[in-house]
Amino acid sequence: MTELIKDTAFEMVANGVKPDSKRRIVLPNDTVGEGVTYHIYHNSLGQIVLDPQVSIPAYEVWLFKNPDALALVKQGLLESAQGLAKSRGSFAKYASDAS
Repeated sequence: MTELIKDTAFEMVANGVKPDSKRRIVLPNDTVGEGVTYHIYHNSLGQIVLDPQVSIPAYEVWLFKNPDALALVKQGLLESAQGLAKSRGSFAKYASDAS
């Protein structure tokens, strides 16, 4: 299993929150992103970690299962962020409405 805690700089977002009668905790709005689900972990000390997850469409999962392709995409994004991208003009003439 990879390292679960990616950043140790925690910030308290609520204080003294108690579970309701159904043992639910309400999270502050600014801590929950749209479309996010959570994996929940706890340790022997009773500490709880919510690890946010998002789902991806099944037709995109191939990229995450192909390390070579994913590395090329990451390299391209890095080069673009560094201003190394080159315009190749419009590709509109190759576009097709047929799927």
